[in-house]
Amino acid sequence: MKVITPDDISLRDALPSVDLFLAGGITNCPDWQAEAIRLLGNQDIVVANPRRNRLLASEGAEAACQIRWEYEFLKRARVVLFWFPKESLCPIALFELGKELGRNSCVFVGAHPDYARRFDIVTQVDCYKSGMTVYSELADVVMAAQQAL
Repeated sequence: MKVITPDDISLRDALPSVDLFLAGGITNCPDWQAEAIRLLGNQDIVVANPRRNRLLASEGAEAACQIRWEYEFLKRARVVLFWFPKESLCPIALFELGKELGRNSCVFVGAHPDYARRFDIVTQVDCYKSGMTVYSELADVVMAAQQAL
């Protein structure tokens, strides 16, 4: 497995596509991306992980670079996995989820049972894709996305 992050500047143009994008909370929440990568095991896939090794300013050139990186790699991803942890509302991830559902991307969604807007996510997802599961456990949404790879 190859995991790329926004810190991997040289790979931005070298990878026209990625197999899986890990979308969801980055700020004020645990590093659920590390757990998702561990759960994926040692597959021959390329995973785009937007979490950086260090904190990022909320505005300015570096923040704009992060936003553009996420925008580009979401478009390049064959599968997008969303996880909404209970610790953060994840407003940008909510925006990205709506965008990806509207594009009819291959999306798998999970939200912790205690995530503050879980009901909204479940309802909105059902409006776009009736009967689509919103998983309650990270391991379950990872397994579902893995089966689509």
